[in-house]
Amino acid sequence: MSTADRPRRAPLGNLTAGKVSPIRHVPEHIARPEYMFHDGPEVVTASDIKDTETIERIAVAGALAAQALVEVGSAITPGITTDELDRIGHEFLIDNGAYPSCLGYMGFPKSLCTSINEVICHGIPDDRPLEDGDIINVDITAYVDGVHGDTCAMFEVGQVDEESHLLIERTREALARGIKAIRPGREINVIGRVIESYAKRFNYGVVRDYTGHGVGEAFHSGLIVPHYDAAPAHNEVMEVGMVFTVEPMLTLGSIDWEQWDDDWTVVTRDRSRSAQFEHTVVVTEDGARILTLPHKA
Repeated sequence: MSTADRPRRAPLGNLTAGKVSPIRHVPEHIARPEYMFHDGPEVVTASDIKDTETIERIAVAGALAAQALVEVGSAITPGITTDELDRIGHEFLIDNGAYPSCLGYMGFPKSLCTSINEVICHGIPDDRPLEDGDIINVDITAYVDGVHGDTCAMFEVGQVDEESHLLIERTREALARGIKAIRPGREINVIGRVIESYAKRFNYGVVRDYTGHGVGEAFHSGLIVPHYDAAPAHNEVMEVGMVFTVEPMLTLGSIDWEQWDDDWTVVTRDRSRSAQFEHTVVVTEDGARILTLPHKA
């Protein structure tokens, strides 16, 4: 669709919660992450610096998550429900021997997150059909061979307004710029400095309270990767072999947020639209390697 054919402005959101279907089955032979065997948060303790063998296992998990994202994305069209998208992602991971990391994590009831329009993150798939003009983030994590690979992307539903289209494209670019800033010897906070500097060109809000994180044996390690200029805080020095996610969340309006009564869905307080992209990366000698890319045919 050409720029001239698009509505110019993004509407304010008015989402409400739909009906959530029962928890999907995972065959017994598929290994579960440790948080499925106890209440409360993860108890994994592992260094954020990974050896070569662990990095390659994360790359396998990451590729599965990325391919699941492709499968889900190809089904996005007006009229499909986010519950159906959850089914597609769930079945793809199960068929490939992976556990959908979101399922059961701190009580989350579904296998992936679907965040529509004003939802910043952690939207729960339900029976709401996608509508023409929606934008949606799909966040998928695969657990296989003892490690997690975590990724997400935005998708347009039918005819999307120009303001939303640009928000999506610029959020994708913000992620790319943040990853390009990764170098051993630099502080973690340089990633957010680059992202925020780019986002400010367009007067976008940069969400602060939800960040990137260490990932691998743990779904979320204690390492925090902010997407804004947090200096002098978050001054951990990046080292070769360090694995984490970069996942900027940009908004058309305020970064203030509210959480629904489901204890998961986070929406912008002013109901302006939000966009997010995410990759799992590892720090290399000369930059970063993305670990969440689908395998080439």
